Amino acid sequence: MQGHIHLVIGIFREVNFGRAMSEQISIIVTTYNRMNALNAVLQGLARQNDRGFQVIIADDGSDPTAHETLQARAAHFELPIKHVWHPDRGFRAGEIRNCAILASHGSYCIFLDGDCIPRPDFVAAHRRLAEPGWFVTGNRVLLSRELTDRVLAKSAEPALWGPRKWVSLRRQRGINRVAPLWRLPLGPLRKLRASASRGARSCNLAIWRGDLDRVDGFDATYSGWGLEDSDLLIRLLRAGVRRKDGNFATGVIHLWHPESDRSSLAENQRRLDEVERAGRVRAVAGLSRIDPSANTALPRQC
Repeated sequence: MQGHIHLVIGIFREVNFGRAMSEQISIIVTTYNRMNALNAVLQGLARQNDRGFQVIIADDGSDPTAHETLQARAAHFELPIKHVWHPDRGFRAGEIRNCAILASHGSYCIFLDGDCIPRPDFVAAHRRLAEPGWFVTGNRVLLSRELTDRVLAKSAEPALWGPRKWVSLRRQRGINRVAPLWRLPLGPLRKLRASASRGARSCNLAIWRGDLDRVDGFDATYSGWGLEDSDLLIRLLRAGVRRKDGNFATGVIHLWHPESDRSSLAENQRRLDEVERAGRVRAVAGLSRIDPSANTALPRQC
């Protein structure tokens, strides 16, 4: 097996499209009433070796104390943070992400969930893989409930753990798999699933702002957990944007959380089926439905 890995590394080289992409990146972090996890994510972003980014917190209705906590954290954060918030009316991740997109300034948007900790080269890896006409999907390692509790209680930094630690945790069933944390230059293999929408998630996803504008962003008609990201990717592919895999480069560390309420999944699936049949590219209720002037302050209801 080891010999095969060496062969792959010997054949393929990553084309560094990111060298020509010197513009600012906007990292959009979705959160809801889980400030300890968000702090861990911000801690990971503070350790990035590529500093050319801003952070937009897409807050899906956290209570007022969340803003106070975030303000205190932002005071010690060296990079710019914006906090975009709307009232809690249930799970509306697509809508708040649209608000955050409008509040952003980068030409490239990386979407990250507020319980997914990035490793120090996360932004650099996404910048390296950025290529016009392509969006980049990343993967994740899932931590167990017990390991997540320990990480948050001790303010540990799993993004700094080495391979031996991760292998040991896998043996102890503290994580579901190790592979997303390995780094391999896959070259053209990253484009093998260029037209596939399945298996990609918005917890680790990078899209050019121009492409988001072309499809009018996320569709805010999706309410309740599930499939708003699939809807976006289907429309991007239909618009001619292709998928590039960020596996073995951009993997994040996903903190455990209880399973989300899935009572809206059937209705969201109905919406997704309609999108697949209809052939449209733009969202029903997307970026163009939001007043950009509502995103000028910190924080500001969208």
